[in-house]
Amino acid sequence: MGAVGLGCMPMSWAYSTSQQRGDRSVRTVHAALDAGVRLLDTADMYGPFTNELLVGRALKGRRSDAFLSTKCGLLVGDQHIVANGRPGYVRRACDASLRRLQTDVIDLYQLHRADPEVPVEETWGAMADLVGAGKVRALGLCAVGARAGRGPGARMHDATLRQLERVQQVFPVSAVQAELSVWSPQALEDLLPWCAARGVGVLAAMPLGSGYLTGTLKPGHGFEPDDPRARHPRFTSEMMAANQPVVAGLRRVGERHGATPAQVALAWVLRQGRHVVPVPGAKRERWAVENAEAAGLVLDDRDLVEIAGLPRARGSWD
Repeated sequence: MGAVGLGCMPMSWAYSTSQQRGDRSVRTVHAALDAGVRLLDTADMYGPFTNELLVGRALKGRRSDAFLSTKCGLLVGDQHIVANGRPGYVRRACDASLRRLQTDVIDLYQLHRADPEVPVEETWGAMADLVGAGKVRALGLCAVGARAGRGPGARMHDATLRQLERVQQVFPVSAVQAELSVWSPQALEDLLPWCAARGVGVLAAMPLGSGYLTGTLKPGHGFEPDDPRARHPRFTSEMMAANQPVVAGLRRVGERHGATPAQVALAWVLRQGRHVVPVPGAKRERWAVENAEAAGLVLDDRDLVEIAGLPRARGSWD
């Protein structure tokens, strides 16, 4: 049976700033751990830095309960985000993350984005040195953005696969993080097979469609100005209404099992392979526990056929 992780980013960055509460977030992490969640995913850029501080505070006295994943390679400015893959920076970033997380070792250290000014082999080599120094246990790579560097006829993850082939020659890749959900299944075409063939784990980011697949967001739902969904092509009122059949289908499957649409969406991700771990974000205890319980939901062939037959999710670019 698979497991569900916890994405900590929404607790202190990007989504619903007015709803972010430090103490509540700590309770949410504890509730997730109590419910059987082991993988906690964060990054130094979330906040920036405040998310790692929060996770470090939450894990005080409970470090052994968690498989801790964080990321490096992106710097956040006032109006922009830039990549930094210089080896010296990577070493300093790791030491800073260790201090904020209040730990001696990071279980999985991920490269958030490759620096176009630095050969990715150099960045990865510096990260491998951290494994040798005992500061990091394993290395991971985050998939390149969906529309980054794609030419005519290119598949979504071609750029990521090229990076993976390059860094794999330097030091083994233990995990790849990429978007994967019922309404964004493109990673199934090429990325998951590549990982499965090499024994590489997959951290499925945004498995709940940034909240849409929970069924709790309705057309016309207002987003705060700094919430990225306010500018996302699938979260306009028109597209949220157009994609309601996707949620309705998940709800129908859930009713047969006594499960929520969110749990069905997570169970679908878990059915994509034993090497796949969905990492939904959560800000509240009840959602973290509900998500964790999805690990006990086993979808049958009828369920999978029904989900496969749901309409393709639409965005305002369609």
